[in-house]
Order: sequence, then C-alpha cells, then structure tokens
Amino acid sequence: MALKTVFVLGGTNSQLGWKDLGPKPSGFALNWVNGSEKMCKWMRFGGFPGLSACRAIGSVENENTSNQGTKLQRIVDQTENDVSRRLQKDLNSLPRPLSVSDLSGAADDGSKVRISFKGSAGSYSEDAALKPYPKCETVPCKDFEDAFKAVELWLADKAVLPIENSSGGSIHRNYDLLLRHRLHIVGEVQLDCNLCLLALPGVRAEHLKRVLSHTQALSLSNILLSKLGVAWENVDDTAGAAQYVASNGLRDAGVIASSRAAEIYGLNILAERIQDDFNNITRYLVLARDPIIPRTNKPFKTSIVCTLEEGPGVLFKALAVFALRDINLTKIESRPQRKRPLRVVDDSNTGSAKYFDYLFYIDFEASMAEPRAQNALGHLQEFATFLRVLGCYPMDTTL
Repeated sequence: MALKTVFVLGGTNSQLGWKDLGPKPSGFALNWVNGSEKMCKWMRFGGFPGLSACRAIGSVENENTSNQGTKLQRIVDQTENDVSRRLQKDLNSLPRPLSVSDLSGAADDGSKVRISFKGSAGSYSEDAALKPYPKCETVPCKDFEDAFKAVELWLADKAVLPIENSSGGSIHRNYDLLLRHRLHIVGEVQLDCNLCLLALPGVRAEHLKRVLSHTQALSLSNILLSKLGVAWENVDDTAGAAQYVASNGLRDAGVIASSRAAEIYGLNILAERIQDDFNNITRYLVLARDPIIPRTNKPFKTSIVCTLEEGPGVLFKALAVFALRDINLTKIESRPQRKRPLRVVDDSNTGSAKYFDYLFYIDFEASMAEPRAQNALGHLQEFATFLRVLGCYPMDTTL
C-alpha cells in the first residue's frame, strides 16, 4: 500500500480534531496528514516558550514501512533543527538590555559627541572640550545661554562652560544659568590656560599700538601690556579677536589668545605665558541633559544649590552637616535670588527689617553613592528652604 503524506508548515489547522490531542499548540506547528486509513500518533515537542510543534509517527502495513518511517524521521528532525537555529539567531539579534556596568564602564573617547561652547574655533573653552573628548565635534555658540540651549534642543550632546579662574575668581553669570536651566553637571575640566601674544607674520611686539582680547585675558596680562604701552580693546572672545585681526590684516594690532588660535588663523606667537600669575587655571563644567550614575571607585564631586532659613547660626549649622561626616568642601558661592532679592524678617509696622536673600552654591568631595553624602543632604534639608543637586561627577585631577 502506498504511503501518501502532506507536510503543512506554519499552520495550526489540522484535519484531526484538537480536542482529541490536548491543548492546541501556539506559534509554529508541523502537521503530518496521512492519506492512508491507518492510525497516526502525535507528540508535542519544543524548547522555547511560545514555540510548539508536533511530531508524527505513523505505521503502515507494507514492505516499505521501515524505510518510509526512517525518511520521515529525518525530515522531522531536520525541521526541528532548522526551527531551533532560526529561533536562536532571532533571539541573538535582539538588543541586550543595558545594565549599570554597561553605563559606567563604556569607553567614551568623544568620537560621536557634539559639544557646544561659547566662542570661536581656537578658544580656551574649545580646548577644555577637547581635553576629555579629543575626537569630539565642537559646536561654537555666540553666548553661554546659546550653549545651554544647544543641548536642550538636541543640537549638541554636552556643553562646556567656565565656572571659575584661579586669578579672576568665579564667573557669576554661569552660576545663574546653572539654576535657570535643567542641565546636569556630568564632569569638570581643569585647564592650564597659556595666554599668548599673537600678531600677523612679520609684525614685532614694538610695532603694536593696540591689543584685542577678552576683558579677563587683558586684565590677567596687565604687566606685559603696561610695558608695551598699548591700548586695550575688549572683545567677547579671544579666538574671535584672532580671527578678526587675521581676516582684516591689522598689522598694528595684537591679540591675546591660545597657541591653537594662532595655528588656526595663521598668526605668529610673539610671547607665551604672558599672564601676571604664571599658573593660570580655569575650571570648566561639562553639562548634559541626563545625569550620570554616581560611583565610589574613583574621586567624585557633588555640586548643590540651596537657600537657608533665616536665623542666627543657620549657615554654620548647614556647613556643619558636612564637617560632622568628614566631607571636604571645595567651593561655596553666594548669589542673590533675583526673583526674591529681599527677605522680610520683621513684619511689624514700626520698622520691618529686610535682608538680601541668597542662594548658596556648594561643591563637596563625595559621591552621592556614599551613605555619608546622602545623610549630609538629608540633614541639610532640616535648615534649607530649597535644595537641588546640580550634579555628581568625577573629579579632574590632571592639568
């Protein structure tokens, strides 16, 4: 008697009733329909959830029963293997969920990072961006606020802005912007700024009648500029000044800018390290839309801003929460609240007392992953009317 078989792949409808065969399999099924009048025996198999198949073993009464059964078994086994390999391939192609170790241990060379900064190509802020991300794409901006907005509008991934200088002190404008915008501090950069006197090729220092640069660069180079007897001209950006002198061919004008600005705009370096204080360090902050995960495997710094209740000794109590836990403070800066500049502490009609109301920006050497830092901020909330963590980030210990 001839054996007639039909293989149906991927179907779930069989000529046999499912009620006689147990629960209906889901997903992929292999159905064997025997055209003879003999019995067909079904057995489920599978190794993955949602995947089921049926193996058919039939018997017929003729001289080719053994050969036909062997061939059928080979076909079924091959189908099983193909399905298993295809499913395993599909599972391996799915993206693996990120873990904490993936987020913290991923190498970031900056090759795909866009970083916004204030100024033109060759500015010290761009140098600060290139120090931790040497392969990044820099995005020049006209103002500090534009650098913030570039990140908020997804035109850049990070922003770099100066926050303090070892000679000039704090940059108050940027402290105010930290509170106005919702970006997070994810890193810091300490840059040794080498102030250079630049001019067009062939121009000597004694030929200069004026020097262009940012107001802070000019003030930090007071000794040399006084010896030269030149006029000072303030501009918004050191590299922008170099670009202006080079593009207009101003042979009576010099520039105070970086050595990289001289290379970019084709100027000569007449003198290096012309700043009054030989060590001129500027600290920059790296900002991003999302915070990073705090760690304890290397030195971390945390930056916060808060306002305190009025009363005697409140500031002392606020600072004591860090001293009690052996946490070192590296920076404390006060800024007046613009929306609430005055605080009334006496509501009497005879003479109400008013004080300036301040915001306090505090940097301390501890990671928010440490219980002592968490406990310190919890304790600080007893005296603070407002508290916000601006960021927890690795410390930059290199120059």
